[in-house]
Amino acid sequence: MSADDDDITEELLADAPKLTGLSLELLGLDPHPDDMTPEQRLQFEPEDLDEMAAVSPEDRQKSVSQTRLLAGLLWNSSSILIDQLFRDLGTLSDLEEVTPSDVAGTSVLSSLPPQFAASYDAKFTQKFIVVAADVTAALVRGWTAPGCLAGELAVRCLLDQAEITEDIYELDLPDDWREQVEEVLLEDADSQALYSDNLDVLEDDADMLGVEHWFEPVSAGDTVPPYAWSEPTP
Repeated sequence: MSADDDDITEELLADAPKLTGLSLELLGLDPHPDDMTPEQRLQFEPEDLDEMAAVSPEDRQKSVSQTRLLAGLLWNSSSILIDQLFRDLGTLSDLEEVTPSDVAGTSVLSSLPPQFAASYDAKFTQKFIVVAADVTAALVRGWTAPGCLAGELAVRCLLDQAEITEDIYELDLPDDWREQVEEVLLEDADSQALYSDNLDVLEDDADMLGVEHWFEPVSAGDTVPPYAWSEPTP
């Protein structure tokens, strides 16, 4: 690990406490039985508690450090995501017509389902920025699942950015960190179907998966920022 890698690791660990909307346990850290309340211990089988208690102090310290690093990475990636979306907006705003090849050259929008790329114009990007900002704010105020498909896609873009940073700096994270985070942030999500190569899947669910529905609440009780749910002013 280079000096720069050491610097980014320390920076991410310092950012970890700012991610107040998700506990380390939700990010994959197994709690130690001694740190649980009696009520919390009742949620586990005795053999699971024994397995948790048998973890060595060294392994426990490594798990805590890795999970804190992941929390800091999500915080850092949230800022980068919004910054790059504004950059994408600036790029698209200068074009008279947006083509899929234009979208392929963007930083974030290129991660969205490619079959809908012709719809990712400046107005779409403005609404997506608002939704992405709302999603990243939930990592601080207390996590609630995205209320629309665009919000689910914003989470996937956030995790894509986190993976890029992980790869660049070769961060010491658990191998299955993305699966663990997706399980928490995208529980019961429908957006994965948008990446399907099976056209029948998209056609069967066109009334829900079409890009014109991405900013609508998924179900009763879900919330979407007003700007995203309405048509931007020309």
